[in-house]
This record gives sequence, C-alpha cells and structure tokens, in this order.
Amino acid sequence: MRTRKTILSLAVITALTVLLTGNYAQAQDNNNYEIPRTEHGYPDLQGFWTNISITTMTRPSGAEKLTVTPEEAVMLEQSNIWNQIGESQEGLVDVEQKLEAGNNAAAFSTRGYNYFWIDPGTRLGTVRGEIRTSWIVDPADGRIPYQEGAQANQRNRAGIPQMGSFDGPETRPLAERCLVSFSNAGGPIMQNGMYNNTYQFVQTKDHVMILVEMVHDARIIPIGKPHSADGLPQWLGSSVGWYEGDTLVVETINPHPLQRAYISSAGKLTERFTRWSDSQIVYEFTVEDPTLYTQPWKGEMSFNASPEPLYEYACHEGNHAMPGILAGARVQELDGATVRDNAEVEH
Repeated sequence: MRTRKTILSLAVITALTVLLTGNYAQAQDNNNYEIPRTEHGYPDLQGFWTNISITTMTRPSGAEKLTVTPEEAVMLEQSNIWNQIGESQEGLVDVEQKLEAGNNAAAFSTRGYNYFWIDPGTRLGTVRGEIRTSWIVDPADGRIPYQEGAQANQRNRAGIPQMGSFDGPETRPLAERCLVSFSNAGGPIMQNGMYNNTYQFVQTKDHVMILVEMVHDARIIPIGKPHSADGLPQWLGSSVGWYEGDTLVVETINPHPLQRAYISSAGKLTERFTRWSDSQIVYEFTVEDPTLYTQPWKGEMSFNASPEPLYEYACHEGNHAMPGILAGARVQELDGATVRDNAEVEH
C-alpha cells in the first residue's frame, strides 16, 4: 500500500462549483477530437489512467438521477461518508508534529489510521462531461437486476470451499492471500476502490495489457484470437479483444469460481474502451448472465489521465500473523474443535 492523498476540504469543493459548471459545459463539446493512433493504426489507449472517484457501481440513496448538475454534485459529495470522515480530521494537529513533541500516544489518537492510508477520491465521476451518480446506466434505477436468490447462490456454490473462515489457506479471502484485489480493480468488471486506482495500458500489434495498481493484477488480452480451448478458469476470466473503428472491444467469459466476478461460468462481459479526449477513456460494459440476472445490464465509467505512474504494491510481505493464525487452527483441530464457517465463532 502507498499514500497518494487528494483530499479537498468541502469548503473548497463548494467554492469550485462555479468553475466546475464552466468545465462541465466545455467537456461535452469534443466533436472535433481526433483520436491518436498507435504505430499499427489502432486507437491509442496507452498511458497511465485512473478511475478514482466516489461514484460507485450502484446509485446511492439520495440520488434519484444518473446525471446531476455541479451544484447537486456538491451536495452528494458533502454527504459522502469518506468526505465526511476526511473533513472531520481536517485542522487537527499533524501526526508528525505530535511525534516531534514526544507525545506518541496522543498522536495516533487524533487521526483515523485507516483514512490516513486510503485514497478513494473526493469527487463524483464524470463520463463524457456528465457528472454521474452511478456507473450503471441500465436499468434506469442504477441497481443490479439480480434474480431472486442468485446473489446468495453464487456465494454458496456446491463444491466451493466457504471463504472467510481463516482456519486454512484455502478458505482465507482471496485478497487477503494477495491473489486478486479486494476492490475488483482487475474485473470482471474493473472498478474503483478505496485506494490504488491507477492503471497502465500497453498496446502491441497482437495484444493489449492492462496493469492494475491494486495487487498488480495484469490483464493480457489477445487481439483477433478466440478464447482458449482448455477451458481453465482464470482469476480475471478469459478475455479476447478486437477493434471496431475507434473502439477496443473486449469479451470476457469463464472467471475463476472463487472470484467475486459479476458473471458466472454461463455469463459474458463485453467491454468497450474509447478515447473521449486526451484526458479521458470512456469504459462501457454490458453484463449478460441469465443465471444471475433478470436482464442484461450496462454501465459506463471514465478512466482519466493520471498525473502519476503506478506505485509498487506490497501486499502480504511481512505478515507475521499468518503462521500464528494457521498454527492456532491446527492446535484447535488437535483438541477436537470443529471447524465452522465464518458465520460462527469457535470460543
């Protein structure tokens, strides 16, 4: 983990409203934008991008519309929990100053450790110049159209170990084992999270590589080739791509069953990446899976040019608690304790 703080006080957010109104109108007028090309003639998506934003997949309570005005956005941003926590810590005596004063205990009692290290952003996301309250655009209510019971059934698939019991390596959460990120930053669908929201896009003649800052997941997408015939589930699913004019299209199927993916082995995710401007890629996605949902559903997200490259992500290094936790579970087994799922606690 690393820190890249971008906190703006809510007073500053309010003061910027007039400026944002002008930028918002200007951002929608890009009809004359000429999309850059790679040496192979493909639309150039390369570089460092970020989807940092407090906009989430589904629409939060208090937001009735998909798009809002800059003034309405300020109200939603002020009510966001992370912004409220950040604002409550503004003006407090800095940690370093208290440490220099020799009052170590007081230093860490005045600032939330978790918020100090996270970086969720402070603003709602914009897509094609529109300020969005959710990434989902269809259904119109901004909610995922789950089949009744489908979400629970997906978590409790037959033959799949119950995740989260912590007594053995196979059932510890995947992100805690540093296999995939807890924010689903790599997909399927790629999402923003509490921190490490930067991506690097690299294109060659035959492949597209998307390197994810969170856990350094890497999507390697072959261009113009069929899905692998071996059928082996990959953590991020099997992805293949092709170009349609100015857009990179990616089809993903068959994610690993332990992944918290939005598709099952019967589903399909179609992603479309299009340069909207020098500073934004519009990321569109369509989810089709009749085993999980009552209808296909769609979303749009923005990847914005990042002023900084990826940082190193150190995930599990130096976790000295792991041997103790696993050893403790083995002692419990020797004592005849019954391993229970994560809904119960063995005392």
